[in-house]
Amino acid sequence: MRHEQRAAVQAVVLADTHIGNGTRTKLSRTAWDRITRADVILHAGDIVGTDFLQDLRAAAPVHAVLGNNDVDLVGSLPETVEIEMGGVRLAMIHDSGPRRGREHRLWRRFPTADVVVFGHSHIPWNAGGVDGQLLFNPGSATQRRRQPHRTLGVLQLHDGEVRSEIVVVDEV
Repeated sequence: MRHEQRAAVQAVVLADTHIGNGTRTKLSRTAWDRITRADVILHAGDIVGTDFLQDLRAAAPVHAVLGNNDVDLVGSLPETVEIEMGGVRLAMIHDSGPRRGREHRLWRRFPTADVVVFGHSHIPWNAGGVDGQLLFNPGSATQRRRQPHRTLGVLQLHDGEVRSEIVVVDEV
């Protein structure tokens, strides 16, 4: 994963927040604390509301993809994003498909990406894929579903290297 030297970037990674306009669903203080300290926010879909997207954009630059529940955001968000930050090539998509075959499927879809961020399942995932590619799902900071905790992700990107972490953000 060694590339041209770049400045360090701290990215907070969200997915499946499902915060619609006028909804009572909200992020915890811990989540907002992480967001306000981020250099950039990556959201892997199911933002749901335009107001919440604007709140995120007020905190830091946002790169986001369209999720299956983002009906109000159709036409304003892409289905995939491919960017480079801190010398690391990142790709993002909402639904990575079934667990079986995920590593090869994402590598075929994004063969030059060092990190592929995805959401949809609400299941945190921080594991290696094919050929050193990192597969990263932050889980959901609002809807844990069958998971033990509400979570978000943090990626430290610097000089072509990645440090990845899943962070528990349970309190509201």
